[in-house]
Amino acid sequence: MSQAFVALQSFLLKSSGLALDREKQYLAEARLAPLIQQSGLANLGELIARIESDRGLAKKVTEAMTVNETFFFRDRHPFDGFRHAILPDLLKSRGATRRMRIWSAACSTGQEPYSLAMILDEEARRLMGWSVDIVASDISESVLKRAREGHYTHFEVQRGMPTPHLVRYFSKRKDQWSVNESIRARVDFRQQNLMRDFSHLGQFDIIYCRNVLIYFAPEQKRDVLHRLARCLAPDGYLVLGAAESVIGYSTEFKPHPEYRVVLVRHAASAMTPLRSVM
Repeated sequence: MSQAFVALQSFLLKSSGLALDREKQYLAEARLAPLIQQSGLANLGELIARIESDRGLAKKVTEAMTVNETFFFRDRHPFDGFRHAILPDLLKSRGATRRMRIWSAACSTGQEPYSLAMILDEEARRLMGWSVDIVASDISESVLKRAREGHYTHFEVQRGMPTPHLVRYFSKRKDQWSVNESIRARVDFRQQNLMRDFSHLGQFDIIYCRNVLIYFAPEQKRDVLHRLARCLAPDGYLVLGAAESVIGYSTEFKPHPEYRVVLVRHAASAMTPLRSVM
Protein backbone atom coordinates (compact mmCIF):
# COMPACT_ATOMS: atom_id res chain seq x y z
CA MET A 1 0.00 0.00 0.00
CA SER A 2 1.57 3.27 -1.14
CA GLN A 3 2.12 6.29 1.09
CA ALA A 4 -0.05 8.33 -1.27
CA PHE A 5 -2.98 5.97 -0.77
CA VAL A 6 -2.53 6.08 3.02
CA ALA A 7 -2.63 9.87 2.82
CA LEU A 8 -5.77 9.66 0.66
CA GLN A 9 -7.43 7.39 3.25
CA SER A 10 -6.68 9.92 5.99
CA PHE A 11 -7.93 12.84 3.89
CA LEU A 12 -11.23 11.15 2.97
CA LEU A 13 -11.91 10.03 6.53
CA LYS A 14 -11.47 13.57 7.80
CA SER A 15 -13.23 15.37 4.96
CA SER A 16 -16.21 13.11 4.33
CA GLY A 17 -16.23 10.24 6.84
CA LEU A 18 -15.50 7.77 4.05
CA ALA A 19 -13.54 4.75 5.28
CA LEU A 20 -11.53 3.48 2.31
CA ASP A 21 -10.28 -0.10 2.66
CA ARG A 22 -6.75 -0.93 1.54
CA GLU A 23 -8.27 -3.26 -1.08
CA LYS A 24 -9.78 -0.18 -2.76
CA GLN A 25 -6.47 1.33 -3.83
CA TYR A 26 -6.93 0.29 -7.46
CA LEU A 27 -10.49 1.64 -7.48
CA ALA A 28 -9.36 4.94 -5.97
CA GLU A 29 -6.62 5.36 -8.54
CA ALA A 30 -9.06 4.58 -11.36
CA ARG A 31 -11.62 7.11 -10.12
CA LEU A 32 -9.03 9.82 -9.61
CA ALA A 33 -7.11 9.21 -12.86
CA PRO A 34 -9.22 11.69 -14.90
CA LEU A 35 -8.80 14.36 -12.22
CA ILE A 36 -5.04 13.75 -12.07
CA GLN A 37 -4.82 14.15 -15.83
CA GLN A 38 -7.03 17.26 -15.93
CA SER A 39 -4.90 18.87 -13.23
CA GLY A 40 -1.69 18.23 -15.16
CA LEU A 41 -0.28 16.01 -12.43
CA ALA A 42 1.77 12.85 -12.82
CA ASN A 43 0.31 10.54 -10.19
CA LEU A 44 -1.72 10.11 -7.01
CA GLY A 45 1.17 11.31 -4.86
CA GLU A 46 1.27 14.67 -6.63
CA LEU A 47 -2.52 14.98 -6.31
CA ILE A 48 -2.43 14.40 -2.56
CA ALA A 49 0.38 16.92 -2.16
CA ARG A 50 -1.60 19.52 -4.13
CA ILE A 51 -4.89 19.21 -2.21
CA GLU A 52 -3.19 20.39 0.98
CA SER A 53 -3.13 23.90 -0.47
CA ASP A 54 -5.87 23.75 -3.11
CA ARG A 55 -9.34 23.61 -1.53
CA GLY A 56 -11.07 23.47 -4.89
CA LEU A 57 -9.08 20.42 -5.92
CA ALA A 58 -9.65 18.82 -2.51
CA LYS A 59 -13.39 19.20 -3.02
CA LYS A 60 -13.16 17.54 -6.43
CA VAL A 61 -11.26 14.60 -4.92
CA THR A 62 -13.97 14.10 -2.31
CA GLU A 63 -16.72 14.28 -4.93
CA ALA A 64 -14.89 11.83 -7.21
CA MET A 65 -14.73 9.27 -4.40
CA THR A 66 -18.34 9.66 -3.30
CA VAL A 67 -20.76 6.87 -4.25
CA ASN A 68 -23.80 8.29 -6.09
CA GLU A 69 -25.83 5.15 -6.77
CA THR A 70 -29.56 5.82 -6.50
CA PHE A 71 -32.85 5.31 -8.28
CA PHE A 72 -36.54 6.15 -7.93
CA PHE A 73 -38.44 4.40 -5.12
CA ARG A 74 -35.30 2.45 -4.28
CA ASP A 75 -36.01 -0.73 -2.24
CA ARG A 76 -39.73 0.17 -1.95
CA HIS A 77 -39.94 -0.55 1.81
CA PRO A 78 -38.76 2.93 2.90
CA PHE A 79 -41.47 4.46 0.72
CA ASP A 80 -44.18 1.98 1.72
CA GLY A 81 -43.26 2.75 5.34
CA PHE A 82 -43.57 6.45 4.64
CA ARG A 83 -47.00 6.15 3.02
CA HIS A 84 -48.58 3.55 5.31
CA ALA A 85 -46.97 4.17 8.72
CA ILE A 86 -45.03 7.41 9.06
CA LEU A 87 -47.43 9.70 7.23
CA PRO A 88 -50.60 8.50 9.05
CA ASP A 89 -48.87 8.84 12.43
CA LEU A 90 -47.65 12.35 11.71
CA LEU A 91 -51.03 13.42 10.35
CA LYS A 92 -52.36 12.62 13.83
CA SER A 93 -49.54 13.95 15.97
CA ARG A 94 -49.00 17.14 13.92
CA GLY A 95 -52.67 17.96 13.55
CA ALA A 96 -52.37 21.10 15.67
CA THR A 97 -49.56 22.69 13.64
CA ARG A 98 -50.33 21.03 10.29
CA ARG A 99 -46.66 21.23 9.44
CA MET A 100 -44.14 18.54 8.54
CA ARG A 101 -40.46 18.65 7.63
CA ILE A 102 -38.54 15.93 5.77
CA TRP A 103 -34.80 15.73 5.13
CA SER A 104 -33.33 13.53 2.41
CA ALA A 105 -29.65 13.46 3.42
CA ALA A 106 -27.10 12.43 0.77
CA CYS A 107 -29.78 12.67 -1.91
CA SER A 108 -27.38 12.28 -4.85
CA THR A 109 -29.12 13.15 -8.15
CA GLY A 110 -32.51 13.63 -6.50
CA GLN A 111 -34.46 10.43 -7.10
CA GLU A 112 -35.20 9.87 -3.41
CA PRO A 113 -36.68 13.30 -2.56
CA TYR A 114 -38.61 13.37 -5.83
CA SER A 115 -40.05 9.95 -5.00
CA LEU A 116 -41.24 11.34 -1.66
CA ALA A 117 -42.66 14.40 -3.40
CA MET A 118 -44.70 12.16 -5.72
CA ILE A 119 -46.17 10.28 -2.76
CA LEU A 120 -47.09 13.58 -1.12
CA ASP A 121 -48.80 14.67 -4.31
CA GLU A 122 -50.78 11.43 -4.39
CA GLU A 123 -51.80 12.06 -0.77
CA ALA A 124 -52.74 15.69 -1.48
CA ARG A 125 -56.34 15.25 -0.33
CA ARG A 126 -55.22 14.13 3.13
CA LEU A 127 -52.68 16.95 3.28
CA MET A 128 -54.97 19.85 2.38
CA GLY A 129 -54.04 22.85 4.52
CA TRP A 130 -50.70 21.31 5.48
CA SER A 131 -47.22 22.75 4.98
CA VAL A 132 -44.76 19.98 4.07
CA ASP A 133 -41.11 20.88 3.47
CA ILE A 134 -38.63 18.56 1.77
CA VAL A 135 -34.98 19.50 2.21
CA ALA A 136 -32.56 17.41 0.15
CA SER A 137 -28.80 17.64 0.56
CA ASP A 138 -25.60 16.17 -0.78
CA ILE A 139 -21.89 16.79 -0.43
CA SER A 140 -21.43 17.05 -4.20
CA GLU A 141 -22.34 20.25 -6.04
CA SER A 142 -22.25 18.45 -9.39
CA VAL A 143 -24.91 15.91 -8.47
CA LEU A 144 -27.01 18.64 -6.83
CA LYS A 145 -26.96 20.55 -10.11
CA ARG A 146 -28.41 17.51 -11.85
CA ALA A 147 -30.95 17.04 -9.08
CA ARG A 148 -32.17 20.63 -9.32
CA GLU A 149 -32.53 20.35 -13.09
CA GLY A 150 -34.54 17.15 -12.74
CA HIS A 151 -33.53 15.63 -16.09
CA TYR A 152 -33.08 11.85 -16.29
CA THR A 153 -32.22 9.32 -18.97
CA HIS A 154 -34.60 6.59 -20.07
CA PHE A 155 -32.49 4.09 -18.13
CA GLU A 156 -32.73 6.17 -14.94
CA VAL A 157 -36.52 6.51 -15.04
CA GLN A 158 -36.92 2.81 -15.79
CA ARG A 159 -35.18 1.86 -12.54
CA GLY A 160 -37.93 1.56 -9.94
CA MET A 161 -40.33 4.03 -11.51
CA PRO A 162 -43.93 2.78 -11.85
CA THR A 163 -45.28 3.58 -15.32
CA PRO A 164 -48.25 5.62 -13.99
CA HIS A 165 -45.81 7.88 -12.13
CA LEU A 166 -43.71 8.39 -15.24
CA VAL A 167 -46.78 9.41 -17.24
CA ARG A 168 -48.14 11.68 -14.53
CA TYR A 169 -45.02 13.41 -13.23
CA PHE A 170 -42.59 13.56 -16.15
CA SER A 171 -42.36 15.15 -19.57
CA LYS A 172 -40.37 13.64 -22.45
CA ARG A 173 -37.82 16.02 -23.94
CA LYS A 174 -35.73 14.55 -26.74
CA ASP A 175 -33.78 11.70 -25.13
CA GLN A 176 -34.52 12.72 -21.54
CA TRP A 177 -37.39 12.69 -19.09
CA SER A 178 -37.88 15.84 -16.99
CA VAL A 179 -39.61 16.03 -13.62
CA ASN A 180 -42.64 18.30 -13.76
CA GLU A 181 -42.23 21.71 -12.17
CA SER A 182 -44.93 20.97 -9.58
CA ILE A 183 -42.75 18.17 -8.18
CA ARG A 184 -39.42 19.98 -8.51
CA ALA A 185 -40.84 22.97 -6.63
CA ARG A 186 -41.52 20.75 -3.60
CA VAL A 187 -37.82 20.05 -2.98
CA ASP A 188 -35.26 22.48 -1.58
CA PHE A 189 -31.78 21.23 -2.57
CA ARG A 190 -28.80 22.30 -0.46
CA GLN A 191 -25.11 21.43 -0.31
CA GLN A 192 -24.24 19.73 2.98
CA ASN A 193 -21.36 17.59 4.16
CA LEU A 194 -22.61 15.24 6.90
CA MET A 195 -19.22 15.51 8.59
CA ARG A 196 -19.89 19.21 9.14
CA ASP A 197 -22.43 20.85 11.44
CA PHE A 198 -25.94 20.59 9.98
CA SER A 199 -27.93 21.95 12.94
CA HIS A 200 -28.69 25.09 10.91
CA LEU A 201 -31.06 23.00 8.78
CA GLY A 202 -33.44 22.95 11.74
CA GLN A 203 -35.55 20.17 13.21
CA PHE A 204 -37.16 17.48 11.11
CA ASP A 205 -39.99 15.01 11.59
CA ILE A 206 -38.47 12.50 9.16
CA ILE A 207 -34.86 12.01 8.08
CA TYR A 208 -33.89 9.72 5.23
CA CYS A 209 -30.19 8.88 5.50
CA ARG A 210 -29.94 5.76 3.37
CA ASN A 211 -26.92 3.88 2.04
CA VAL A 212 -24.52 6.51 3.39
CA LEU A 213 -23.40 5.41 6.85
CA ILE A 214 -22.40 2.02 5.48
CA TYR A 215 -19.32 3.73 4.01
CA PHE A 216 -18.40 5.58 7.20
CA ALA A 217 -15.84 4.56 9.80
CA PRO A 218 -17.34 3.52 13.19
CA GLU A 219 -16.47 6.73 15.03
CA GLN A 220 -17.82 8.92 12.24
CA LYS A 221 -20.98 6.80 12.10
CA ARG A 222 -21.58 7.26 15.84
CA ASP A 223 -21.04 11.00 15.57
CA VAL A 224 -23.41 11.46 12.62
CA LEU A 225 -26.14 9.34 14.20
CA HIS A 226 -25.89 11.35 17.43
CA ARG A 227 -26.24 14.62 15.54
CA LEU A 228 -29.08 13.27 13.40
CA ALA A 229 -30.96 12.45 16.60
CA ARG A 230 -30.48 16.04 17.78
CA CYS A 231 -32.09 17.30 14.55
CA LEU A 232 -35.01 14.89 14.79
CA ALA A 233 -38.25 15.59 16.64
CA PRO A 234 -38.68 13.54 19.86
CA ASP A 235 -41.23 11.35 18.06
CA GLY A 236 -39.51 11.62 14.68
CA TYR A 237 -38.44 8.93 12.25
CA LEU A 238 -35.06 7.98 10.83
CA VAL A 239 -35.00 5.84 7.68
CA LEU A 240 -31.83 3.89 6.85
CA GLY A 241 -30.73 1.68 3.98
CA ALA A 242 -31.50 -2.04 3.86
CA ALA A 243 -27.93 -2.99 4.82
CA GLU A 244 -27.58 -0.42 7.60
CA SER A 245 -28.17 -0.63 11.34
CA VAL A 246 -27.63 1.51 14.43
CA ILE A 247 -26.74 -1.51 16.58
CA GLY A 248 -23.43 -0.83 18.27
CA TYR A 249 -23.45 2.79 17.14
CA SER A 250 -26.45 4.47 18.75
CA THR A 251 -29.00 3.82 21.49
CA GLU A 252 -31.15 6.80 20.53
CA PHE A 253 -33.43 4.92 18.14
CA LYS A 254 -35.73 1.91 18.25
CA PRO A 255 -37.00 -0.13 15.28
CA HIS A 256 -40.51 0.27 13.94
CA PRO A 257 -42.52 -2.94 14.52
CA GLU A 258 -43.44 -3.40 10.86
CA TYR A 259 -40.78 -1.68 8.73
CA ARG A 260 -37.24 -2.80 9.47
CA VAL A 261 -35.56 0.16 7.77
CA VAL A 262 -37.65 2.67 9.75
CA LEU A 263 -36.38 3.75 13.17
CA VAL A 264 -38.08 5.91 15.75
CA ARG A 265 -36.38 8.09 18.34
CA HIS A 266 -36.45 6.41 21.75
CA ALA A 267 -38.08 9.52 23.18
CA ALA A 268 -41.25 8.54 21.31
CA SER A 269 -41.83 5.53 23.58
CA ALA A 270 -42.54 7.86 26.49
CA MET A 271 -45.03 9.87 24.46
CA THR A 272 -47.20 7.72 22.20
CA PRO A 273 -47.18 4.04 21.27
CA LEU A 274 -45.98 3.11 17.81
CA ARG A 275 -48.71 2.44 15.30
CA SER A 276 -48.54 -1.11 13.98
CA VAL A 277 -49.44 -1.46 10.31
CA MET A 278 -50.69 -4.75 8.92
